[in-house]
Amino acid sequence: MPVVPAKDFVRGFEHDRDEARREVVTVTSDGRIVGGFLSASDLELFECLKRNKPESLIVGELPDDVVAAVETAEYGIEPA
Repeated sequence: MPVVPAKDFVRGFEHDRDEARREVVTVTSDGRIVGGFLSASDLELFECLKRNKPESLIVGELPDDVVAAVETAEYGIEPA
């Protein structure tokens, strides 16, 4: 993955745009990553992945009735 300082990214945008068709171009400033430049197809994939991101649940934050239902659930048996 190419890493390009921000000032060079601005000056060489045309080159980096072409490079982004092959892989993400990482943009840095003062040695820190400040962003990335990617192709339209990669952006579309990223947005799709972001929309379909699975939800994470924290067991300690679940309501008691949900915890009880999970604890008493039996594999292969649909709840009533």
